Amino acid sequence: MAARVNGLACLDSKNAQAQHFSFSGLHIPGNASIRFGFAVKPVLVAQLPGLNTLGISMARVGYAPWGLVTPHSHPRATEILTVLEGKLLVGFVTSNPENRLLTRVLEKGDVFVFPIGLFHFQRNVGHGNAVSIASLSSQNPGVALVANALFGSTPSIPNDILAKAFQVDESFKRVPSYYEMYFPKGALKCLHRIVVLNHLQQS
Repeated sequence: MAARVNGLACLDSKNAQAQHFSFSGLHIPGNASIRFGFAVKPVLVAQLPGLNTLGISMARVGYAPWGLVTPHSHPRATEILTVLEGKLLVGFVTSNPENRLLTRVLEKGDVFVFPIGLFHFQRNVGHGNAVSIASLSSQNPGVALVANALFGSTPSIPNDILAKAFQVDESFKRVPSYYEMYFPKGALKCLHRIVVLNHLQQS
């Protein structure tokens, strides 16, 4: 009987082949010019079946100039980030009650750890493109983007709940619908967050 870890069944060892333990193409950059200016090439259990039950995975992250991996967390993994090229500002926020922001500027060869479940980010602060490798302590680490979770959930979180959580008036969450004609899909969610944060800074 096949065991299941993270929802995937183990392959019968008699049917295992070398290709189940191999992945090609990590050297090929993704399109980092879209949306927030970064591209992720994951090597998780979905891409490399041999990772199943091993509790490890990785990803290549490419950054355009000033590209931003927006605040997010990995609910099932600690992440070790190694910079291969460029300069990155990275950081994470500790849990309650301190909520301390710990940041550092990394250059080629530098390493930084993001503890499991904590919100973290990376931004390219160099003059050109940047590349990093993220190593994760789960075959399927998961990702929760703060902006998407709060402002893009399905169904939507009620406005009054978000307004009270951010201590702002409900109107500051709303953006006129005509903006949808000028912003690509997904950018409006980011704009929602910017409006709220700007109001918080002014209050």
